[in-house]
Amino acid sequence: MASETLTSTEYIKHHLQNLTFGKHPDGGWGIAHSAQEAREMGFWAIHLDTMFWSIALGVLFLWLFRKAALQATSGTPTGWLNFVEWVVEFIDDNVRGSFSGKNDMVAPLALTLFVWVLLQNTMDLVPVDWIPEIAKLIGIEYMKVVPTTDPNATFGMSIAVFYLMLHYSLKIKGPIGFASELTMQPFEAKNPLLKVLFIPVNLFLEGIGLLSKPVSLSLRLFGNLFAGEMIFILIALLFSGGIVFAVLGGALQWAWAVFHILIVLLQAFIFMVLTVVYLDMAHHEH
Repeated sequence: MASETLTSTEYIKHHLQNLTFGKHPDGGWGIAHSAQEAREMGFWAIHLDTMFWSIALGVLFLWLFRKAALQATSGTPTGWLNFVEWVVEFIDDNVRGSFSGKNDMVAPLALTLFVWVLLQNTMDLVPVDWIPEIAKLIGIEYMKVVPTTDPNATFGMSIAVFYLMLHYSLKIKGPIGFASELTMQPFEAKNPLLKVLFIPVNLFLEGIGLLSKPVSLSLRLFGNLFAGEMIFILIALLFSGGIVFAVLGGALQWAWAVFHILIVLLQAFIFMVLTVVYLDMAHHEH
């Protein structure tokens, strides 16, 4: 275990460090070998482990659901096909209850987000030392396996949702309608002068509300999964403290994993539902 050769602080920092690729201060490109080097690479650095696991889990989702689609028949579904149909019906029911507009893209998007985020969250249930230690054996120094504990991943998904919100707000309401929604409420007045004076105030308030949606969407997912990962790492430190602490650590790890299953499912569900709700708001005039 890594904690047998590292101090507790070093162990925690190691497990929270992403495999970062970017431009070094000397102008060369490569992988960062420390947190300091990763910081020096700046904004345009790429977290290779986040990219790898998020793409790999996305491909896994597509392969599994395509496999089920190819097995679909008019008969009674069984096994994996039955499970996939249950998931699709579950998402469809939630979309029908939350989205009152007409857009054939929303349900597939909700399904994709729910399953993809769920798979990413589920990686948090893999023991914290297993994959990083295997990565070390093949020469990879850092390996974070939970993409949703990286704010770059959660903000990336939230920005994509934000773009769709803006796109459909402009498409459905038109530029003037969308601008009016941001400038003519919540303060209204019949007096033309007061109406003009309220425009910057309304724009400020509505702008904050609009921008807070992708921020809260991303930070909620990141915060919950990062906290869960941190607790798993702290529990893992107990295994280096002797047999008594190892037994205690095993019990705590099992208990937290059982509880964390609820968080894994709930955060994927919340991300999906809020996306549908935000898109519903974008499809309707105030």
